[in-house]
Amino acid sequence: MAENTQNPAAGSAPAKPKPPAAAPAKPVAPAAPAAAKPAAPAAPKPAAKSESSPSGVFKPPVDRPAADPYKDAKLGIVGAWLQERFYVVTPIIDYLKKKEVPKHRLSFWYYFGGLGLFFFVIQILTGLLLLQYYKPTEAEAFSSFVFIQQTVPFGWLIRQIHAWSANLMIMMLFIHMFSTFFMKSYRKPRELMWVSGFILLALSLGFGFTGYLLPWNELAFFATQVGTEVPKVAPGGAFMVDILRGGPEVSAETLTRMFSLHVVLLPGLVLLFLTAHLTLVQILGTSTPIGYKEAGLVKGYDKFFPTFLAKDGIGWMIGFALLVYLAVMFPWGLGVKADPLTPAPVGIKPEWYFWAQFQLLKDFKFEGGELVAIILFTIGAVSWLLIPFFDRQASNEKKSPVFTIVGLLVLAFLLVNTYRVYAEYGW
Repeated sequence: MAENTQNPAAGSAPAKPKPPAAAPAKPVAPAAPAAAKPAAPAAPKPAAKSESSPSGVFKPPVDRPAADPYKDAKLGIVGAWLQERFYVVTPIIDYLKKKEVPKHRLSFWYYFGGLGLFFFVIQILTGLLLLQYYKPTEAEAFSSFVFIQQTVPFGWLIRQIHAWSANLMIMMLFIHMFSTFFMKSYRKPRELMWVSGFILLALSLGFGFTGYLLPWNELAFFATQVGTEVPKVAPGGAFMVDILRGGPEVSAETLTRMFSLHVVLLPGLVLLFLTAHLTLVQILGTSTPIGYKEAGLVKGYDKFFPTFLAKDGIGWMIGFALLVYLAVMFPWGLGVKADPLTPAPVGIKPEWYFWAQFQLLKDFKFEGGELVAIILFTIGAVSWLLIPFFDRQASNEKKSPVFTIVGLLVLAFLLVNTYRVYAEYGW
């Protein structure tokens, strides 16, 4: 009975054939491994489709950080307003806050580099003001200086500050260079810091040379004529002098070229190398003299921002006070307008930062002496530039007295020859 209840079709009547769709209801034996091959690749398809992008390329989820990680910092109203707009510089400020400057008995030498930068900024600002009235032509250059000096309100002060800041800038750079040399701050890994600093000094001297002619007075005209005559004795020097002068003689074309070099090319190069130099200073930090840390002569560290920067600012204020004092009490004269047809006056000499080279040229009066002097200048400048790569002792944190003596000889050469020119010609 149980069987007849479960299957009513059982009995004498023949059973109805089942449709093909019901066939899967029968128990099926496990498929052979060979039969499972076509179905295997189809299994992961639905899962992969659900995790892929509409284009069909799988992209895992990315946990992106907030655009401004400092948005929750506690700041005042003004600080929060600036933070929201300039948050990208916050890591830089944080880095400057962590940067430290060592304190020891020679720490005051660190401030001369900042003073050189300060006077360079003064040069840019006063130069932009002078450009509003200066006319770089043979007919109007001198008269425009007279107009600035006598008619423009406070024009005399701006011109004097520009002239004196140029001299103070070069003086600060020379002091900074020699203090860096004697403290061996050029040693590994700061070689490129020294190289960029030397190039900045050379460009600053170029500022002085090109700016000297711009007043178009008698002294500047003949000093430029003498100065540009010297390289002619070197191979290829005549061609370079013709390019610089714009012709065989100093003329109105020379004034135009000096002006373009002074206000366009040199500032661009200075800004390029200054950016590289300051970046290296921030990355590599300030070095200490060799052996100071081991001997316990480092008294501590100042935070660069704001402690050392505030001390730097005090130095800038003292430098500005000195600058204004010199501009008011010792003004530079205008001289007389240049006349190429008149003979050169007696006692023509370059600016004081070229006196040492000028005196050496005077000492080498023998035949071919100028060429010998130029060769010595070139070899000396290249060797001075490559000092960090020659002084292997300093790179290994060992004292190098030989290079110290070389530095003292170079400094003595500059000071003695500069004094000799001063003693003969005066200021």
